Amino acid sequence: MANSEEAGQVVSEQQKEPTGKRVLVVDDDPDIAEAVRIALTNRGYEVLVARDGNQGLALAERENPDLIILDMMMPKRSGFLVLERLRRSPAFPVRVIMITANEGARHKAYAETLGVDDYIRKPFAMDRLVDSVDRLLSGKKGDS
Repeated sequence: MANSEEAGQVVSEQQKEPTGKRVLVVDDDPDIAEAVRIALTNRGYEVLVARDGNQGLALAERENPDLIILDMMMPKRSGFLVLERLRRSPAFPVRVIMITANEGARHKAYAETLGVDDYIRKPFAMDRLVDSVDRLLSGKKGDS
């Protein structure tokens, strides 16, 4: 690993060995999506990015990721509508972390009824999100 660290930014996206886990980031904010993509790629995850709810749903159904990081408020289809659609398919038991700038407890409660695995409010510390991804993908089905 010392060689990777010494090489700096050129190989920074491959600092850890691949985990074999795929994460789909669905967020219309390009800065957030890119920051999350870089952080998770550095942890060894394969990361796919979608810029709106419709694209996210299509990628989720086609690529079958192990985990989805889903923004609540997006154009074309909200994170709630994406999550509702995913949860209607029992053949698709994907882990989901919802991220949102919304402060309302009602929205968090609704996300939990839809089976969200974690709910993180923006702005968030990247370590908080990465820790949640690691925890959810390490046990895959147990603790949420």
